[in-house]
Amino acid sequence: MEARAVAIAAGAAAELVWLLEHPPLYTAGTSTNRADVIDARFPIYESGRGGQLTYHGPGQRVAYVMIDLRRRGPDVRRFVATLEEWIIRTLAALRVRAGRREDRIGVWVPRPEKGDGFEDKIAAIGIRVKQWVTLHGIAINVNPHLSHFSGIVPCGVSEKRYGVTSLSDLGVPVSLTDVDEILRREFESLFGLTTAQTVGKTSKKLPLAASERSVCVPSR
Repeated sequence: MEARAVAIAAGAAAELVWLLEHPPLYTAGTSTNRADVIDARFPIYESGRGGQLTYHGPGQRVAYVMIDLRRRGPDVRRFVATLEEWIIRTLAALRVRAGRREDRIGVWVPRPEKGDGFEDKIAAIGIRVKQWVTLHGIAINVNPHLSHFSGIVPCGVSEKRYGVTSLSDLGVPVSLTDVDEILRREFESLFGLTTAQTVGKTSKKLPLAASERSVCVPSR
């Protein structure tokens, strides 16, 4: 990802989105509080992105977005808001009502059946910007083991009324491939047309241990 971002910044490579499924692991952002590690049952990787601790694993769709903000407008807040909108539109296509919150990063789903003011996080956002090229991106919980989040305080949010959910937990049976199709469609409505590339799985024992496909984004 770092090498690709450098190439994009130099004008030597096209913008790119990777769609990944990680093995079970935790990633630590630049604002991580080590006290938020409750049970380090999985490896913890220093990611270099913004934010705090989060979990990645099977059943979760991770999208790493590498685009050049110099060409699209050097506005990081607008980029983050667009990522949020991308997630919200994707979930809406699956009949899930979700939204952004001013006091919490990510995308949240109301859970009134759990109690007044209860909400669960269904998608996380964490980015880094280097030479105006974005790195890292989003993670949507499709059908992960939600118990794996209990090893940390996800994103530092510890209030009992704020939990974690997934499409499966909400009663939406959908595959990662189905989600990918919607993600691509909604991405194009916000960022422009793409061309798909199948990458396949890598054998490297690194955080990016299950990369599946990528999408090239012609620069505007």
